[in-house]
Amino acid sequence: MSEELLLTFRSPPLPFFIESNRLTYRAGEEHPNRTNLGVFDLLFVNEGSLHVAEDNRRWTLGPGDVLILRPDRWHYSTRPCEVDTVFDWIHFQTVGAWEETVGNQSGSLRGDYYTYAIRLPKQMKLTYPDEAKLIFSQLHEAAKSSSHGAFWDRQQRFLHLLQMLDEGWRSDAAKAAVSVAERAAAYLKLNYRSPISNTMLSDVLQLHTNYITRCMTEVFDCTPQQYLLYYRLDQAKLLLIKTDWTIARVAEETGFRQTPHFSRLFASHTGMPPLKFRKRFTM
Repeated sequence: MSEELLLTFRSPPLPFFIESNRLTYRAGEEHPNRTNLGVFDLLFVNEGSLHVAEDNRRWTLGPGDVLILRPDRWHYSTRPCEVDTVFDWIHFQTVGAWEETVGNQSGSLRGDYYTYAIRLPKQMKLTYPDEAKLIFSQLHEAAKSSSHGAFWDRQQRFLHLLQMLDEGWRSDAAKAAVSVAERAAAYLKLNYRSPISNTMLSDVLQLHTNYITRCMTEVFDCTPQQYLLYYRLDQAKLLLIKTDWTIARVAEETGFRQTPHFSRLFASHTGMPPLKFRKRFTM
């Protein structure tokens, strides 16, 4: 297939585990046909090959391959297994927003200062299949138990699996715009108290300034310096509400060198000066 598909989940809330199992299809058996299953169906092949489709898209999955089928589409087998095939499946769901996009498109769901965009490739080959097999085995064991502790165990192991898929996708340099933008955003958030120039950001990421700016504009709809400003102002709002620090100290703690400059930017951003903003939340 020429187009790589990407599933994005806005979090929180986190996607949650429902059920799982490990199955073996003998040669000649095939995946069942289902439509509008109502849950995401994650498949991971251990041995053999699995031939499945979703509407008009088809995949042949081999050892180490993962595929995520949507809850609102028609899933069916394109042909029976030629050899004995062992695979894991997980049903999961989310109550939050999600979307499927072509991998080189940024989509409408993005992380911001306080939320995260979990990005899972619809189909990928895992770099560490043995680690995945262990997680799946532990997940299946936890799914068999009805104890209170088993609930937490299976949810945590499921999230570990999602993290593996998410980080595996982000480690691929070909996923340029989103990966670069989020790396830049992470650096800006970590170092917002200090002066950060575009040149410094370029040196850290080892990428040209114009390229970083283009990626951040595409993903976050703002330049690196605008992103930094918005994040600093949001941190200033929190300090104004949670502390009794002077405006000068709030400005200093959030990376602004001059208090009057901070006050002007804050008023322009929020529609009121810092002191008036604080009084809205204090007696």
